[in-house]
Amino acid sequence: MNEFESTLYALTRLFMTPILLLILAALIYAFVALGAFTVEAWQRRRGTYRSLLGEYGKQHPFSSDDLELWIMKRLEWLRITSRSAPMLGLVATMIPMGPALLALTRSDAQGVGDNLVVAFSAVILALVSASITFFVLTIRRRWLLQELREIERAGASA
Repeated sequence: MNEFESTLYALTRLFMTPILLLILAALIYAFVALGAFTVEAWQRRRGTYRSLLGEYGKQHPFSSDDLELWIMKRLEWLRITSRSAPMLGLVATMIPMGPALLALTRSDAQGVGDNLVVAFSAVILALVSASITFFVLTIRRRWLLQELREIERAGASA
């Protein structure tokens, strides 16, 4: 490799640790969100759920647009995680592929295996976190839009 290519390779290797940490953070966030979602679903099923959207609407003078903005803010991190985690997984897969291919040219099966384990583990964890957050996002969005509709109907009939 020439000096420019070596510099690019070294630069990409600098991103591996932050990317893996972001994937780990996304996975932790996904499980926390799934836990909160499970509690909310259980409360909704039992009829003990207190609508945060309704509470917000009571505390602040609002329009429908204000409540929609509140919903978007509430779902923002779920959306960001469900969209960005697969990209982080792809980056975490591609960075070790270079060393794995170099190890392959040297017939170094151990080097290939070591790099591919990191690559595939990272993408699997990223896809798991994206899947969980997308699931929670989809159902929670429906719940919040149903609450918004109920608030709007109550306001129209009053």
